[in-house]
Amino acid sequence: MTTLSPPPAVDEPVAADRRKRRIVGMLVWAALFAAGTYVIGVPTSDPLIAFGWLWLATIAWRSDLPWRQHLLFLRDWLPISLLLVVYNVSRGYADDLFAPHVTELIHADEWMFGWFTGGEVPTVWLQQHLYRPDAVQWWEVAVSLVYVSHFLAVPTVGVILWLRRREQWGRFMRRWFTLSVAGLITYFLYPAAPPWWASLHGQLPEHVERISTNGWNAIGLHSAGNTLNALQVEASNPVAAMPSLHTAYAMMAVAFFLPVVARRWWPVLLAYPLAMTFTLVYSGEHYVIDVLVGWAYVAGVFALVGAAERWWRNRRSGVQ
Repeated sequence: MTTLSPPPAVDEPVAADRRKRRIVGMLVWAALFAAGTYVIGVPTSDPLIAFGWLWLATIAWRSDLPWRQHLLFLRDWLPISLLLVVYNVSRGYADDLFAPHVTELIHADEWMFGWFTGGEVPTVWLQQHLYRPDAVQWWEVAVSLVYVSHFLAVPTVGVILWLRRREQWGRFMRRWFTLSVAGLITYFLYPAAPPWWASLHGQLPEHVERISTNGWNAIGLHSAGNTLNALQVEASNPVAAMPSLHTAYAMMAVAFFLPVVARRWWPVLLAYPLAMTFTLVYSGEHYVIDVLVGWAYVAGVFALVGAAERWWRNRRSGVQ
């Protein structure tokens, strides 16, 4: 005899109806997002807009839930979104305290890669071999897609964790926010110019084009490119190259999952931060040294936040 009750029977009609609602809801959301991207552009300039789209995605995915459940998203995400708005605004003033550093970054890349590139920094070498000013190459479409993924990948991962693993969501968000604050502090203390800026101001002997948005024109998303171009000119700090938070965010999103993923899949995951590295160096947005420092920041943040979490757990459990 056993006292265990048999598992409850699965209500197949209810499950099938839920699947159908999810499919319909996500198709509607995808159509609206595609139309918004085509007409207005990729939601990159304002975290509130990006999280608004992600909130709509959670509603479409769980459309069978009552509204009070959907409002929990605002409770959990609005404070974080507002902090990111403050981060974006303050980042634009980070170059007001000190003159930008230029030559150190150039010399670092020349020292690391000059033996292979004939003394050029990798950005110059890549554009000399791959860039054509009179045509958009097919790989520049991939470059633009990878570049814009910076604005959506980490929030999307965060939302998925929020839906499925709330404790892991908290761990992820603590690392994301700490990394952002560390980057912002560095931008204030050590403003650093990217390759396109150094070229524009005559610090690089060879010309460098800023081409991170070139690929949008090739696939007809002119407004997406225009939105990003306006963001780059009007709303960003032009000398916030060190560290590269583009690659730091990409590495953070991957490194967070490496401990729970089989090693045979690590190359697949690590392909994303490597693709982001190529994108930023080729397009004139960053030097390789910026990328390496960004990865070092990720390692430092993981170590620091991990130690703080262990201390907090021990404190709560009464372990001295």
